Amino acid sequence: MSTTTAKSARPAYRCAECGWTTSKWVGRCGECQTWGSVAEDTGPGGAAPRTAVMVPLRGAARPIAEIDVETSRSRPTGVGELDRVLGGGLVPGAVVLLAGEPGVGKSTLLLDVAARAATGGRTVLYVTGEESAGQVRLRAERIGALADTLLLAAETDLGTILGHLAQTEPDLLVLDSVQTVASSAVEGSPGGVAQVREVAASLISAAKERGLPVVLVGHVTKDGAVAGPRTLEHLVDVVCQFEGDRHSRLRLLRATKNRFGPTDEVGCFDLTESGIVGLADPSGLFLSHERHHVPGTCVTVTLEGRRPLATEVQALVAPSMLANPRRTTSGVDGSRLAMVLAVLQRRAGLKVGDQDVYVSTVGGARVVEPGADLALALATVSSRENVALPPRLVAIGEVGLAGEIRPVTGTARRLAEAARLGFTHAVVPAGSLAAGEAPEGMRVAQAADLGEAVRLTRAETARPEVPGGGTSAK
Repeated sequence: MSTTTAKSARPAYRCAECGWTTSKWVGRCGECQTWGSVAEDTGPGGAAPRTAVMVPLRGAARPIAEIDVETSRSRPTGVGELDRVLGGGLVPGAVVLLAGEPGVGKSTLLLDVAARAATGGRTVLYVTGEESAGQVRLRAERIGALADTLLLAAETDLGTILGHLAQTEPDLLVLDSVQTVASSAVEGSPGGVAQVREVAASLISAAKERGLPVVLVGHVTKDGAVAGPRTLEHLVDVVCQFEGDRHSRLRLLRATKNRFGPTDEVGCFDLTESGIVGLADPSGLFLSHERHHVPGTCVTVTLEGRRPLATEVQALVAPSMLANPRRTTSGVDGSRLAMVLAVLQRRAGLKVGDQDVYVSTVGGARVVEPGADLALALATVSSRENVALPPRLVAIGEVGLAGEIRPVTGTARRLAEAARLGFTHAVVPAGSLAAGEAPEGMRVAQAADLGEAVRLTRAETARPEVPGGGTSAK
């Protein structure tokens, strides 16, 4: 009887991701909804609370004003776009997790970072668990990343990697990748929940003790999330996502977690045959360079974090031979296009119900924010009426279901970027700019609804010459 009571006092199964407990095995966690994470709880039973033995103190507690902060300041990596995302560079003792899809360029970027650090006089240990040392050497030759103090090791055992740390005492550790390393003290295959947790915890402990910055490469699932236990993202200091379309050269680096800097900065890179190059001014990648402006094109300025990017939206409206006309998009959300088309037909009287509509962006850019709705609508109207918009026009604003144009964040910053690129016309939501905020030399028209925006655009198209002075028309 006592044995049965003891067994029922403690749940027999526990989720390795979130700690949810249950009395019987299930394939999916009832708390975090993760598949395959529930396993038998082999921990000690009993309802009595656990106790810990007091250990000697490493150092006495001190007033917070006496803590030295110089050792916690960031050091630049030599890659400006990476430093922008990290908040200035790598902090001693910080652990950075860089995740991304296969082939996006994670290893190439970190090999370049390691070579720049080694060229600057620091000792760098680059541990590869996915490739052989010869493969990494060939990539280093291709991108010019050979340095005397860049040490390379092809290892997948955690104990061996810690031994390399003790032997080389590097100033920077790069591990590619954390899912390929396993510890002999923990059961399970590399990449499993227990193994990833043990490897990450051991490397984080070594980083904090030595003041060693560590960069870990992480795999992602088919949904784009970091593979492995969720606790991995909680343990590290910085989590970065490296994104990019396989058919485009542009790569974007975002920080989803950063204990030392902002999380709204975006780094832009260009993937070339000779490696990855940072782009301080990537706006030109998303604009076409046609001399003769054609109907169906409109430029908008999106915000990637704090960075404004000018992006050209192209639309093609053609008669349909099908009962259900096509709605095809590339780089634009299909649901946003469907909503904008419905508003155009209902509020602006544009007949597109029997037309095929194709919308795309230039340069493989992805436009997901609502601030591009107005440019999408004006490009569609231009293509449907076969009338080109002014060649130096930008449109910024969110389109509502009632036909109103709603203000978006950072309008002044977007217009300043457009003016820097040479644009002289702009259509923005009414009330988004105060008097005198329009950039010099730009004519800014403020529209309250979609119909007014179309009329103002037609008026600018018919205007023979564009006056300067940064006036604002409403």
